[in-house]
Amino acid sequence: MSTLAHTMMTAARSADSGIAGPGELDRYSYADAPGGDRPGLGSWDGMDPDMGRVGRRAGGSRGRGLHGQLVQQLGQMIVSGDLGADRPLVPEEIGQRFEVSRTVVRESLRVLEAKGLVSARPNVGTRVRPVSDWNLLDPDIIEWRAFGPQRDEQRRELLELRWTMEPLAARLAAGHGREDVQQRLADMAEIMAHAAAQGDALTFTRADAEFHALLLQVAGNRMLEHLSGIVSSALHVSGGPVTGCERPGDTSVGLHHRIVDALAGGDGGTAEAAMRQLLTVPSEQATAPADHVVPAPREH
Repeated sequence: MSTLAHTMMTAARSADSGIAGPGELDRYSYADAPGGDRPGLGSWDGMDPDMGRVGRRAGGSRGRGLHGQLVQQLGQMIVSGDLGADRPLVPEEIGQRFEVSRTVVRESLRVLEAKGLVSARPNVGTRVRPVSDWNLLDPDIIEWRAFGPQRDEQRRELLELRWTMEPLAARLAAGHGREDVQQRLADMAEIMAHAAAQGDALTFTRADAEFHALLLQVAGNRMLEHLSGIVSSALHVSGGPVTGCERPGDTSVGLHHRIVDALAGGDGGTAEAAMRQLLTVPSEQATAPADHVVPAPREH
């Protein structure tokens, strides 16, 4: 296995920080919400007791301190419907409930606004936005939906989207003749083969995500390249219908190697067909129950 393959497999992608710049913190004023819309602290009753204080939850976190954890918790509450559309969010009360500073609350709300989950307007305050305004292609929102009440719909939509764009990307990527890209794809297929033989599902998934994201990046279509993060998120969402991509084994590994060979030979038709076969959900898996565990928050 090459050093490059090891590096790609273990390196973590960093997300946009979303940290407020100079002069931006005051957008989330601590002034009272207008009229009688200001919710009391009691309106947060019924939430997960373990979410009462940021940082109290067990286990590690990929999030960057309190800020990343608060983004994760508020995002999950919004996407799950616990905080419904047009719900006013008063920063002061969020800070009291989660025992975090004003700066942490403001930075977190700014990230959620960038994702389309909330809006902040003068004299109106910060409110939850309807689903139609959400950035549904945001990797965090993909994960939050996949582990909430909308998980079945989310997984179906992800599979349909992948079926539409990945076979096309495989066809377009054929014959590019870039040795560095060809070697990186071969490295990922090699890692997957080794991981499947060892029963290492985590390593298999990481290499698989790198393989498919790279394929989208070299298709020569910038819009497809922009969507590569969606594929990585889809492959990290566990449970639900399982495609050939997500089943470590000889068949999956063989199809990935077939794609690598087809790309090297400029055979777009074979690459496209192999990709479609990978994305097929076996009938016995189509109605399988979905066990789910909410993933750790991303870095922000």
